[in-house]
Amino acid sequence: MILSPVSEADLDRAFAALADPVRRAIIARLSRGAATVNELAEPFEISKQAVSKHIQVLELAGLVSRTRDAQRRPVHLEAARLEALTAWIDRYRLVAEQRYRSLDALLERTTAPATTPGATSTARSADQSDKEQQK
Repeated sequence: MILSPVSEADLDRAFAALADPVRRAIIARLSRGAATVNELAEPFEISKQAVSKHIQVLELAGLVSRTRDAQRRPVHLEAARLEALTAWIDRYRLVAEQRYRSLDALLERTTAPATTPGATSTARSADQSDKEQQK
């Protein structure tokens, strides 16, 4: 499946929607399947109206949608939108991982054990002369 590129405005709406813990919990619940507002409101100590407002924010961000099934209006997760957000994040994650691997390789080359016998004895000599001056 080819995902359409996500615009800056879409990213802003989606990340703003996901910034709220209640909305993240709703997304997590919907990942197991569609649910009604009543079902989504059960675990929260907030009103159904508040849950509906959270769902509206998620809808505007394109993360969920509602359908009509007779008297029910189940809320569905829009997995393709989440996949597009994940792809956007992965681009930057992969770049960061490559930079860390490069840094690790550089540190490994530059911090290889460089203890030479002369360096250790010079440090000991300096410590001994410091002690003698203190007496």
